Amino acid sequence: MSPVIDVREVTKIFGRNPERALALLRAGRGKPEIQAETGNVIGLDRVSLSVEAGEIFVVMGLSGSGKSTLIRHVNRLVDPTSGGIVVNGVDVMAMGAAGLRAYRRNTVSMVFQRFGLLPHRSVLDNVAFGLEVKGVGLDDRNAAARRWIETVGLAGYERSRPRQLSGGEQQRVGLARALAMDTPILLMDEAFSALDPLNRAQLQDELLALQHRLRKTILFITHDFDEALKLGTRIAVLRDGAVEQVGRPEEIVLHPATAHVAAFVRQVSRARAIPLAAVMERGAFAPYAASLPATARCEDALALFAAHAWIGVLDADGVPVGRVGVAAVLEALAQPAGRTP
Repeated sequence: MSPVIDVREVTKIFGRNPERALALLRAGRGKPEIQAETGNVIGLDRVSLSVEAGEIFVVMGLSGSGKSTLIRHVNRLVDPTSGGIVVNGVDVMAMGAAGLRAYRRNTVSMVFQRFGLLPHRSVLDNVAFGLEVKGVGLDDRNAAARRWIETVGLAGYERSRPRQLSGGEQQRVGLARALAMDTPILLMDEAFSALDPLNRAQLQDELLALQHRLRKTILFITHDFDEALKLGTRIAVLRDGAVEQVGRPEEIVLHPATAHVAAFVRQVSRARAIPLAAVMERGAFAPYAASLPATARCEDALALFAAHAWIGVLDADGVPVGRVGVAAVLEALAQPAGRTP
């Protein structure tokens, strides 16, 4: 099955002479050396990633690693210096103006870090804005906007202006606006990073609950490794515009591919990274008094072991698929991390 988003050897160079910098990069010169010699900045360095249907694919890295530049290529806010972006089998770079407008209206929607709300419009009009651009009639777009405003917990705020809302509430408006477009792909660029920890955790939980129901394909950008572990089906770690490692959360934590990734995960709780699916005993067991989904992390099970010797494990439809005991969880948490280069 082909990936929904296929990033193919994308390189982005910012500056006046990107061709010269690209030639130096291909010759093996490093990012600092190229910048010193040409004045050009390497934003992305031959990045290849594939995002599958229905997953939350997280791209994380430090400031300047290229993660926001990468996500802006997917909806073509930025064009690559070389390489390509294919979405649902269609070359995004080959789209003309009309095709690109249709793609942004019907295939991808985006949640921005700084909210991007229109200050002179109400919450209702902000959420409905994309549908207005899309040509949806007033009654239909307002009805859809109201549904999503209620879904993200802002019922009663329809006539409020953005300046009257907290940061967390404004971000909910941005999320509702993107969801109202009903596109299969959702791009989220540091969507929760400007929020305080409590609001961030709450919105993370709400996003996971919505994803369980909607099954969107989500490309999520963050600099927060804990956030990446909580949300990501898979994670890509960027450094200086290049991919250091791609894998499931437990793979990244237990088997870091480079010293840079190992430094990221050194202080990370493995209980937060390892899902029950990775440690459970599979089988059609009788229902247990306590059960968790297979996607739950080991930390979710630890508190239950005080009262239960075994915990049932359920698939996405709530069907029992296995069980897990405290010994299996402790063994997983105690195993040494893989060696790094």
